[in-house]
Amino acid sequence: MSSPSSWPLLPESIRFVLPRRMVSRLAEHPLSEQLYPLGIGYYQLARGHEMEREQHDDFLLIYCLEGSGRVEFGARNKRRIIRPGDLLVLPRGTPHHYWTEQKNPWSIYWIHFDGSLSQNFVDQLNLAPQSPLLRLGIHSRLVADFEALLDTRQARHHLESYLHSANQLRQLMTHIALLRPLASLQQDDTLDLEKIHSLMQARLHEQIDVDTLAAAVSLSKFHFIKKYKALTGSTPINHFIQMKIERACHLLDVTNKGVKEIAWAVGYEDAYYFSRIFRKTMGISPSQYRAIRMGRSSYTAD
Repeated sequence: MSSPSSWPLLPESIRFVLPRRMVSRLAEHPLSEQLYPLGIGYYQLARGHEMEREQHDDFLLIYCLEGSGRVEFGARNKRRIIRPGDLLVLPRGTPHHYWTEQKNPWSIYWIHFDGSLSQNFVDQLNLAPQSPLLRLGIHSRLVADFEALLDTRQARHHLESYLHSANQLRQLMTHIALLRPLASLQQDDTLDLEKIHSLMQARLHEQIDVDTLAAAVSLSKFHFIKKYKALTGSTPINHFIQMKIERACHLLDVTNKGVKEIAWAVGYEDAYYFSRIFRKTMGISPSQYRAIRMGRSSYTAD
């Protein structure tokens, strides 16, 4: 694969490159040979991030959540500005140079991928001639798709988990194709809930305050809370907690991590406090939830 950048990772950022042995198996397996991931990452406020490739031997997606950047691409070094909600699509063989703005660093998801049908999936995105950008807008469900792919790094060396990630990539690509014709309908002068929920989704592993959310949509804290509650019937923090608990349930379902590790994974340093929040939301403790999933308890047990 084309090497990822050597940008020094900050604590809230992730870079995961699949083991070469596993990539070889995915390239040969009938359930993944058509499309499979090579490397996946999330860079948060990545000041100084820059990458230039004359030889690009796989396919690359970059989805910008906040901040801005620029890309030069092709033999003539055409240039485009990358803004929040933009998806940069760089097919195999496209020389490119991209970088973020120093004063307004971007937060991005990225994925390198390959497979016998990779070009077909890119063609389905129906890119405009001579442009590598899709103006999709911010979509929390799309952010969730990228987050699900990032779970691949928990897979260790189990082929089944990597096969699952290959099919999650297929879902992500078809989801993008579905969103593309709707992108022009995203402009609205009401509160941009997708932007807020995408920011929440990207930061489930940490804490976030109302001031940060309000600033993301250029509103005062008071007006932001009022607008948000009018549209959703809930406060932004309550919704954020709900998203954290949903994420915790997913981790309880698909991993063997202990409650303390899962608490850390959704931004709670105190496992006891996390357990109280979980019980308040779900009506049962994390341990009881897992026991039900493992068949050691029933849904109706006290």
